[in-house]
Amino acid sequence: MHDGASAGPGDSLSPSPGLFATLEQMAGARLNFRLILFALLGVFSFAMPARAQSFVEPEMVVVPGGSFVMGAPAGEENRSSNEAPRRKVTIRAFAVSKYEVTFAQWDACVAGGGCNGYRPDDLGWGRGDLPVINVSWDDVQSYLAWINGRVGGQRFRLLTEAEWEYAARAGSKAAFAWGASPSHKYANYGAETCCAGFEEGADRWVNTAPVGSFPANAFGLHDMAGNVWEWVQDCYADSYAGAPSDGSANEASCTNRVYRGGSWYFRSKGIRSAGRYWGSPKRRYNDLGFRLARSL
Repeated sequence: MHDGASAGPGDSLSPSPGLFATLEQMAGARLNFRLILFALLGVFSFAMPARAQSFVEPEMVVVPGGSFVMGAPAGEENRSSNEAPRRKVTIRAFAVSKYEVTFAQWDACVAGGGCNGYRPDDLGWGRGDLPVINVSWDDVQSYLAWINGRVGGQRFRLLTEAEWEYAARAGSKAAFAWGASPSHKYANYGAETCCAGFEEGADRWVNTAPVGSFPANAFGLHDMAGNVWEWVQDCYADSYAGAPSDGSANEASCTNRVYRGGSWYFRSKGIRSAGRYWGSPKRRYNDLGFRLARSL
């Protein structure tokens, strides 16, 4: 059956008795009856609708609680004014998805009747274990609603901005989780002349890379630097003046929402642990995705 046709109440996907008789005659002509039958049944199976993408709960990593100084020091190269004033923030232990949310996970949401039926364009790069792109902050809320309807216990959510930086640093005080200098050994990021994809050394992808292609940080999280920007919960403010010190989100004046982490398209300035950018909660872009968190 083709072109979306479906079997009616009286229809059958089994070969008719006349077809069996024909096959027997063919078998008499020294053809293997079983192989012919299996081949025909195989044709029927290929005509069946494809199986919906199955739901698999995201793999989560527990990030231990602790305190850190959020923001970039005055002498850090490529520091922006919106990364100050620095302040001490205390974070409670929480769980973070080991990887960025993938196309496979998003497509399972759509197949399950969620995500408002929105299927983001992969631009021909592929789906599967590539990080989902072209999803807005508002789109992410529909994914959260769907996944929380599928699981019990603590609800999935976005990381707060403070949680994100704490998890990205993984105990490091340097500009990057691995040290003071950017490196394509540890992250998928773009050319230093903004803006374009770039491949070098271990970074073999001009566009997005399959999640987990680069080493995890000290907390066991992959791609906290590069690959795709990640939406967080917070509303954007142009400084940390008056920002919470308990790890909670800044929810005041939500014209724009924050995203963190840099991307395949953006220069190394964006993949610094302190780097922060922002956009309309309706913004969809080819280097913008998200990851999940859970309170403990």
